[in-house]
Amino acid sequence: MDKTKILITVKTYPTLTTNYEESVCTAGITEEGNWIRICPIPYRSIDYSQQYKKYDWIEVEIEKNKSDFRPESFKLKSLDSEIRIIDHLNTDNNWEKRKQIVLKNVEYDLKKLINNAKDRKKLTSLSVFKPTKIIDFTFTSVSREWHSKKLKKLEQFNIFNNRGKVINKLPYKFLYIFEDINKKESKMMIEDWEIGALYWKGLEIKNSEKEALNYVKEKYFDYMIKKCDLCFFLGTTKLHHLTSKNPFLIIGIFYPLLDKKIQHVFPF
Repeated sequence: MDKTKILITVKTYPTLTTNYEESVCTAGITEEGNWIRICPIPYRSIDYSQQYKKYDWIEVEIEKNKSDFRPESFKLKSLDSEIRIIDHLNTDNNWEKRKQIVLKNVEYDLKKLINNAKDRKKLTSLSVFKPTKIIDFTFTSVSREWHSKKLKKLEQFNIFNNRGKVINKLPYKFLYIFEDINKKESKMMIEDWEIGALYWKGLEIKNSEKEALNYVKEKYFDYMIKKCDLCFFLGTTKLHHLTSKNPFLIIGIFYPLLDKKIQHVFPF
C-alpha cells in the first residue's frame, strides 16, 4: 500500500472527544512541499515506537477526511495504521535543515491569508506566518476540568486502554498579540502541545500557578522575542473556518535563533 511521507511540524495539545478519546491534531509538510493535517490521532494510545516527535519524517497510510471540507485534512486509513518514523531533522547550524522546508512559503499579510481561507476555491487552512512585531504575550483562565459527559462516555466504553486517566486539562489559554506587515494588530490563541508541557513543567519546578505562568512567559515572550526569529504555524478549526472573522489559531511556533553563533539556553 502507498504511504505518504510527512515532516511533522505541529502537534496540538490533546483534546477530548467521545469518538477518539484523547485526540491530537498533527500537521506537517509532504515531500512535495504541501501542507497536510492528520486528525484525529489517539497519540498516547498508539505504540511508543510510533509516537513521533516534531520534525520527525514519518511514513503513514492516510486518506482524505471526507467529513472535513478543508483540502489539507486527512485521516489515518485505519486507527491501526502503522506510523513509521524514518528520520529526524536536528537543530544543527541553527535549524538549517528545518528552515529549508518550513520557510519555502511564508505569509506576512494576515488579511490575505484569511481571504484565502474564505475563498471556496482555496480554503487555505494551514500556513507559515511571520509576524512583523510581537506586542505582548498573555494568558487567561479557563475551565479546569474536561466536560463531564465526555469523560463519562469514555469511561463507559473503557477507551482509556487501562492507562489510568486522561491527560490533564490546561487551566489557562495562552495568546500572542502581534502585528502583521500592514501593522494590523491581532490576538491569537496558542494550541501547541509544547506550551502546555512547559506550563506543567513550570508548575512542578516553581510550585505555584503564578510562577508557572511567569515561567511560560519568560520563554514565549522575554526569551523568544529577544533571541529568536519567530514564525507561527497557523491553522483553522473545522467549526470556525467559514464563520469566524479570523478562523486561525497558532498551532505551533518556529523559533531558530537570531544569532546562529549562540545556542539555545532556555530549559526546554
